[in-house]
Amino acid sequence: MSNVSKKMLMAAAGSAGGAGLDVDEVFSTFLYEGNGGTQSIVNNIDLSGEGGLVWTKARETAYVHSLIDTVRGTKKDLRSSGDDAEGTMSSSAGFSSFNSNGYSIAGQFGTWGSLNVNNEDHVSWTFRKAPKFFDCISIDVADPEPTTVTVNHNLGQQVGMVIMKPYLHTYPWYVWHSSLNANKNLELNTTAAESSFGGTGFSSTSTTITIPGSFVHSGSSNGKCMLYLFANNNNDGEFGPDSDQDIIKCGSYTGNGNYTANEVNLGFEPQWLLIKKVTADGSNKGWVLVDNMRGWTADGGANWIYPNTNDAEQVATSLVKLTSTGFKPNGSSLTASSNDTFIYVAIRRGPLAVPEDATKIFSVQTKTNDPTAYDSGFPVDMALRRNSRSGTGDNEIGTRLLGTSKGYTNESDVFDSDHPEFRWDFMGGWNSNASLTTNSISWMWKRAPSYFDVVHYNTSSYPISVPHSLTVTPEMIWYKDREHASSWAVWHKDVTGYLYLNADNAVNTYTGLFGTHTATNVIFDNLETGNNCVAYLFATLDGISKVGSYNGNATDNHVIDCGFSSGARFVLIKKSSNPGEWFVVDTVRGIVSGADPFLELNQNRAEITNDDIVDPNSSGFALSSRADCNANGQTYIFYAIA
Repeated sequence: MSNVSKKMLMAAAGSAGGAGLDVDEVFSTFLYEGNGGTQSIVNNIDLSGEGGLVWTKARETAYVHSLIDTVRGTKKDLRSSGDDAEGTMSSSAGFSSFNSNGYSIAGQFGTWGSLNVNNEDHVSWTFRKAPKFFDCISIDVADPEPTTVTVNHNLGQQVGMVIMKPYLHTYPWYVWHSSLNANKNLELNTTAAESSFGGTGFSSTSTTITIPGSFVHSGSSNGKCMLYLFANNNNDGEFGPDSDQDIIKCGSYTGNGNYTANEVNLGFEPQWLLIKKVTADGSNKGWVLVDNMRGWTADGGANWIYPNTNDAEQVATSLVKLTSTGFKPNGSSLTASSNDTFIYVAIRRGPLAVPEDATKIFSVQTKTNDPTAYDSGFPVDMALRRNSRSGTGDNEIGTRLLGTSKGYTNESDVFDSDHPEFRWDFMGGWNSNASLTTNSISWMWKRAPSYFDVVHYNTSSYPISVPHSLTVTPEMIWYKDREHASSWAVWHKDVTGYLYLNADNAVNTYTGLFGTHTATNVIFDNLETGNNCVAYLFATLDGISKVGSYNGNATDNHVIDCGFSSGARFVLIKKSSNPGEWFVVDTVRGIVSGADPFLELNQNRAEITNDDIVDPNSSGFALSSRADCNANGQTYIFYAIA
């Protein structure tokens, strides 16, 4: 039985509920460097068992798009940037296999080299067949050409968009989107506006799609056509732990020449977005494809690719803003020209499931030399970095959501708006893109439900309620106005008021900065208006992370039980009842029964290596008698990760 079938049966098992598929099980944006030979792409998508489509593009050079699906096989390639018929590759080109966790590339060959160009950055988007997400179907329509062709599909709901290609002929890629009239279509391989045609148009049900017969080119000797079908969840998705989440939306909006007054509200934060102007010939080459792995930010910056050309990846500082519930197109003619209509397909950011392995969502790495990449084993969403542990230096903080924008936890300064040291287009960590000192360190987080999230917003008035994806009420929040030289404000569930991340102050008992947070929204009161603000949200997750507090007792081996089984790998401690530093220790540098190397997030001074703060304990960590972290009668907050 397939994984889809198993999960559908689980979901139908009764009111007790069963888990649906996660986003990460059906869709992947994967970045890799070509090697000119063979390599395997492990994106954890089951293509051999479930089937689907892989769409690949070289990012740096004008190579073709390659679309290879499990229906036609590993050696059959289509190119969205032209109207060519499919190509057949040799044994040394194309894919060698579809796998249960991705696919394997056979090698580079001629014009097919876009799959694996030596030393070239590549991106692949993988769409797995799954109900209410995606399906791919090959049809063969015989002469004489019928008026319409009705095709069975497995989406389980009406089709949101279909991309179709008569694949044995030089013929356009036809696109029909549910936001278009039944008798209008687009072409994926051109910039053309929507066009009208006579006769019976497109239509769909939950089990079939009907297409005009002329679109499959059955008037020739062969009417073989490939259909790629995308669902449109409308509060009827069956994904996530409770089988009740939407992950894909197909819709439309009208541009207004600037950032839209109201965002395109999807109900979720997208990770992949395809946009096309439909009411006029698409300027700047028409179709636009962005994703959060290659660079798509809350400020509107995006690295985009034209599906209809072979052009290399483009870079824009202001194209479409990513929000926690959708996106905001800007004034570019690509995405928001006044009074024009645009269609889109958006796929949700994952995961939806609560993580069970702390090593897949948090990592620490020290570097003693180049290369510049910090390796975590997973795509990083937020990184703290100290480039010099032995000397003075700032504690830098960067976030995928903000791209190259960088802040400093030890300063009240505005964020650097364009700091290319922070690069996020890396599957196994992040890249500093700069020479490192001989003793740098980075702590790395992945966003995940019940564990960690990041939100960004801009407002002209307070209070403001900002949606988040934590799925539980946050227990600690780091807040910063990125455009104003003001202190970091830290809200913590166990203090009344707030703390400063960039200072050693005791709790400020003023309670007017933050409201009452919920499992879906964080509330900000009486803060700076008109500026871009960012907030980092932390929560307790059983066996993974712990946000808490304790009272000091001035004795050694004061155990702080976090509910862990193998001790804490990371501990952050701050005295809240009186002034005190923000101490950071981790197992990479050493949490031992003796001196623990530690840094202070609110200071730029060198690492201290000759003092004991904490000792190992399997349930969390144990405190030494040091007054800074365990003074009798003093109160401390902490954050620990297993």
